[in-house]
Amino acid sequence: MAAAGFIGTGNMGRMLVEAMIRSGALPADRITACNRTPRKAEELAEAHSGLRVVPAPEDVARLSEIVFICVRPVDVPDVVASISSVVGAHQLVVPIASPISVEDLESILPAKVALVIPSVVNRALCGATLCVYGKRATDTDIRRLESLLSPFSTPVRIEERFVRIASDLSSCGPAFLALFLQKFVDAAVAETGIDRELAGRLVSAMTLGTAKLLTAESFTFASIRERVAVPGGITALGLEFLEREWNDVFVRLVRATHAKFAEDCTAMRERLNRRPR
Repeated sequence: MAAAGFIGTGNMGRMLVEAMIRSGALPADRITACNRTPRKAEELAEAHSGLRVVPAPEDVARLSEIVFICVRPVDVPDVVASISSVVGAHQLVVPIASPISVEDLESILPAKVALVIPSVVNRALCGATLCVYGKRATDTDIRRLESLLSPFSTPVRIEERFVRIASDLSSCGPAFLALFLQKFVDAAVAETGIDRELAGRLVSAMTLGTAKLLTAESFTFASIRERVAVPGGITALGLEFLEREWNDVFVRLVRATHAKFAEDCTAMRERLNRRPR
C-alpha cells in the first residue's frame, strides 16, 4: 500500500506531491495519484519516476494509507461518495478545501479524517500547513500525517472554528500580499517612470528581508515600523497616510471572506447530505 494517495493533481495537488518529493518527506514510488484529466497525473509521473497513476479515486483509496482529496470544493461530494465504500477504519482521509467539515465527513466515511489547508508558499518548502483532526484520528495518525508535512512546512494545529481566519492569513494571505505589492509597483512605475522589472526586484527583495526579520530575527510588526519610521520623516508620513486611508479595510475583508465561507459551508453540507451513503 502506498504511503499517500492524491485524488486530484491540479495546482495544489501537484504542489503538495512535489513538495513532499523535493523535501524528502516521501519518495515518488510511495505515492499514488489520479486526476479527472488523466494526462495531468501522467505528466506528474513522467516528472517523478516511480509515482503510480491509477484511473479513479476508488483506486487511490484502495492503495493508500493516507488519502488526500485535492479537487475543487464543488467536486468533493462526488469524490467522497466514490470512495466511501472503499476506505477502511485504518485509513486517514485528508481533504484540503476549507468549506469541508471534519465532523460531517466522519459521519459519512468509515475512515479517520483530517483537514489540511496548504499554502502556495509551501512550494518554496516553507510556510504553514493548517491541520484540523477528527475525533477518530489517533496520535499515531497525527504523527504520521505531520511527518509528511513538516519537511516542507510548519504544521499548525487549529480548532475547526478558526479554519476560515487562519486560511485567510496563511493560505489567502500570499495572494492578498501579492496584490498590495503589485499595486505598489504599478504606482511607482506610473508616477516616476522607474523600470518595472527593477521595481519588482526591489519589492521582492524587501519582502523576503522583512519575512526573515519577522521569523529569524525576533522582530515584530511594531518593532520593524519603529526601526524604519523617524518622527516627522517620510516613512512616518506614509504610515499615517496608510492608516488613514485603510482604516477598517481589513475588518471588511475578514467579514467578506467569512460571509462567503458561510455560504460555501452550507452548500457543501447540503451536497454531502444529498449523496447516497
